[in-house]
Amino acid sequence: MTLLPSYVYDGECVLFSRAVRYVLRRDRCDPPIRFVAIKSAEGRRIAVPNSVDPDNPHTFIFVENESSYVLSDAVFAMSARAGGPGRWIRVFRFVPRPIRDWVYARLASNRYNLFGKLDKCYLPSVETRHRFVLENN
Repeated sequence: MTLLPSYVYDGECVLFSRAVRYVLRRDRCDPPIRFVAIKSAEGRRIAVPNSVDPDNPHTFIFVENESSYVLSDAVFAMSARAGGPGRWIRVFRFVPRPIRDWVYARLASNRYNLFGKLDKCYLPSVETRHRFVLENN
């Protein structure tokens, strides 16, 4: 099964919801990135084989060209794809993965305290709704 480029995210996290809006504004590739709520049926189908608990995610997942990326690798893959000022974060690729992932894990485990938590998943505009998978199918 070929997956379209997908950003599987925690819709309750303010940080990840802001990242969704950032990518929506900047993604100009074809096909465009789809946004999959991790608690949707499709999000769960992607999360579980990537060792991510959809009910308590420790990372977002970026899927492209049948490869899945988590932790700091997901940040780098997403920033390369989305472009904009965020692409400069890739300068940190020289940092060894265990260190990058440790920093990512600290941020992720404290994301609700640092950035807040939404009552419900980010709702897209009418113009972008076709790019989202939100329901529990």
